Amino acid sequence: MSALPGPAFDPAPPGVELLERSLAYTRAALVTVGPQHLSLPTPCDHWRLGDLLAHMEDALDAFGEGAGGAIDLHSQAPAPLELRIISLQEKACALLGGWLAARSPYVDVAGHPVAVDTIARLAAVEITVHGWDVGRVTGHSVPVPDALAAELLPTAVALALDHPDGFGRPLPVPDTAGSGDRLLATLGRCP
Repeated sequence: MSALPGPAFDPAPPGVELLERSLAYTRAALVTVGPQHLSLPTPCDHWRLGDLLAHMEDALDAFGEGAGGAIDLHSQAPAPLELRIISLQEKACALLGGWLAARSPYVDVAGHPVAVDTIARLAAVEITVHGWDVGRVTGHSVPVPDALAAELLPTAVALALDHPDGFGRPLPVPDTAGSGDRLLATLGRCP
């Protein structure tokens, strides 16, 4: 994934603002993690919280590198919990800064231009849902704000249709469910 050449664009696309809100939501969940939580199961099938945190770190690296022009996926050995949480928070801030400074409205993904807004929305969905997962494991689950969830829902539906095994199979929700519950259920979470 590399940024296509061109002048900086302004203003930042709406997806970048969504990314900022998703990062704020997830940072609040990360501070609730303690060593006793790392081996607990998550809403992600067959994953423990330690696995999820490693996945989140890899995802932040990938999305951050995409904003900078290239992706070099690599996994490092897990750091001690305190360092991992600090690293996740620092990478979240760097990710937002990277996308705000993007020089092109498109990112090259395997030879195909993809709008920065689309990539930012995908990152926002991933970060928000995994932030909810973290809070669920630690017992400090905070509902996804309805306004954020409503804006992320179309991207989540597209993800569920294009990659049905990526998060989890969609679950039914009552007609009266709010946007937060719909977002989570779309990606296989039981709100």
